[in-house]
Amino acid sequence: MPTVFRPFSLLSACLFFSTSVYAQSGFQTDAPHAVIIDAASGEVLFEKDARAPMPPASMTKIMTAQLVFDALKDGTLSPDTEFQVSEDAWRRGGFASGSSTMALDVNSRVSVENLLKGVIIQSGNDACIVLAQGMAGTEDAFAEKMTSRARELGLSEAVFRNATGWPEPPNRISALELAILAQKQIEMHPEFYPLYAEREFTWNNTRQFNRNPILGRVRGADGLKTGATEESGYGLVGSAIRGEDRRIIVINGLSSQSERRDVATTLMEAAFSQFKVYDLHTQGDVLSEIDVYMGKAPKVGVALTENIRKGLPIADRKKVRSEIVYTSPKAPVTKGDVVAKLIIFLPERPDVTYDLVATSDVKRKGLFSRAWAGLLANIRGEA
Repeated sequence: MPTVFRPFSLLSACLFFSTSVYAQSGFQTDAPHAVIIDAASGEVLFEKDARAPMPPASMTKIMTAQLVFDALKDGTLSPDTEFQVSEDAWRRGGFASGSSTMALDVNSRVSVENLLKGVIIQSGNDACIVLAQGMAGTEDAFAEKMTSRARELGLSEAVFRNATGWPEPPNRISALELAILAQKQIEMHPEFYPLYAEREFTWNNTRQFNRNPILGRVRGADGLKTGATEESGYGLVGSAIRGEDRRIIVINGLSSQSERRDVATTLMEAAFSQFKVYDLHTQGDVLSEIDVYMGKAPKVGVALTENIRKGLPIADRKKVRSEIVYTSPKAPVTKGDVVAKLIIFLPERPDVTYDLVATSDVKRKGLFSRAWAGLLANIRGEA
């Protein structure tokens, strides 16, 4: 029973998760770390060194906000809950720290609602520390909760040491995991997500503007968060929606605010114009029929057990090829048995393999028919 390789024509292309996607598609970016994902499907449309852990700077605050959003949703906190500004939070996160600040007064009491605005719009380190201390007692304990929550969300590499993103090894997360975190936050907390699109916030007579450079510059942009330290360079987690399509980008390691702005704008525009998610096949689609050895029926249909929806550069959609690979199954065959594989190929990317299952039962031939079939197979040299 020889193994059969049967070419199979696809009308669309597919594949994802490749470190060489940008090279294959011809699209390039100056960002040392970059990724584009489709928010609805989670498909990776483009990546460049996106899986390497990196210092996230203030992009860390997306996870800080996640814990606060979770607590608001489960009722542990309310928007009106107030926390006191400790001297520690004031010294390490206020004006004297030289870092991003909400301009909180020491010993004042501030609501969770306003603290969240300070975190998201002003990138206030003091607001992050106040929330961390108020929710977990200490910032260290809160950081442990951040890492634990990351694991619950499927982020296996992320490690958080503080609530602000201030350099403190091993405070690390990859660009891809930041994109996944943003995707999950948008899905889980749509009632809070609009905070990221607010353009300014004034506290303590200090008016500050959202640092996100794609807000008002890129059509449909509505989030999320910038970051910048000497260690990490300039970075951004951004999202935009056009029609029913939402894209999420992450960049990091750039040299200036202006470079971050320009690279983010180019990447987000490309996310919509140069990449697409293709519905390739639906679970249950019968792709072909394969031979059955010693079966009462000579062939059986084969079908997919899952939907196949993949993202790729639009320019690559005609380059796909695929094969159905199988060794003729020996009867009896039961509906649902894995009897073949569908292998999909794209140039310079890993192959992707899917199980194909029998769509019906095939009973075994009777004794005389099996003997006759075996004789013919020996004559033909197939047995």
